[in-house]
Amino acid sequence: MQRCLQLAKIGRGYVAPNPMVGALLVSDNKVIGEGYHQKFGAAHAEVNAINEVKDEWLLKNATLYVSLEPCVHYGKTPPCSELIIESGIRKVVVACTDPHQKVAGKGIRQLKDAGVEVINGVLEKEAIQLNKYFFYYHTQNKPYIILKWAQTADGYMGRERGSNLSKKVSNWYNDILVHQLRAESSAILIGYHTALEDNPSLNNRLWVGNSPLRVVIDLAGSLPPTLKLFNDGGKTIVFTHNHAVKRDQINYVYIDESKELVSEILNHLYTMQVQSLLVEGGAKTLNLFINSQHWNEAHLIISQQSWGNGIQAPTIKGELVGDNYYLNEQYKIYKPKLNL
Repeated sequence: MQRCLQLAKIGRGYVAPNPMVGALLVSDNKVIGEGYHQKFGAAHAEVNAINEVKDEWLLKNATLYVSLEPCVHYGKTPPCSELIIESGIRKVVVACTDPHQKVAGKGIRQLKDAGVEVINGVLEKEAIQLNKYFFYYHTQNKPYIILKWAQTADGYMGRERGSNLSKKVSNWYNDILVHQLRAESSAILIGYHTALEDNPSLNNRLWVGNSPLRVVIDLAGSLPPTLKLFNDGGKTIVFTHNHAVKRDQINYVYIDESKELVSEILNHLYTMQVQSLLVEGGAKTLNLFINSQHWNEAHLIISQQSWGNGIQAPTIKGELVGDNYYLNEQYKIYKPKLNL
């Protein structure tokens, strides 16, 4: 099963909104086939593992190991459970049950009803952690939220508006780690001032994988259409309170001004199958999520620079679950403390 999890990770950044899944077939203590879900819409891990087996008779005596319950419904591809049964495989070992309402134990049940021996729960915690975005989305009905920012040693994350001093805080290595995080996220969100003053691209050009959907909060609908976010061919949506604003090729989403802003944004992103949201700033936007208690992780990069003044970085209160140094910069990860 550990090998299944290793295989599954190869699909990171390419398979969302599907989960990462790995599978292998063992016969007479030998691996005869293995596979993983490579791309959304492409064949699932079980299919790729079965297709690797040249001699179909070997399947009759093989055990299939898979890191997630086989699907039982028709989607982009046919049900894996039916293929397993048709292949004559008599034993399946599963890491964990699929939380998706179209599966949720139905795949295991179909296999058992067909006389297949099923063992479930092998490396279950590790398998759930691997697909934490997928599991959270389908059990909590909202995206998994990661807050990220870089700050100086004296607590500033940006220069005051109009400053001609360098705005660069983190080093090149942490930049790569952040772009890796982008590749693993369904969407990335920034606020009005960050979009206007930094004019970012918000892609993951420093890492492999798909770039996230770009999301901007522009309540007045006044961002200029000349920004990179609106002109580089990538997809961007803008949340606004302004009914009147309409521009070609920009996807404006009106949200009710009388309702809580973050909740409305998350509800809409949920309907778009956005399973994970990376919030990159600025300070006002990050504090919106912190103060409304809508966050699952906070990634904080602390450089050795001291600026003496600037835009104050948010203050996060949570449980420290990660603390590393990369080229003399500290990279901390926090999670909310559970109220026991």
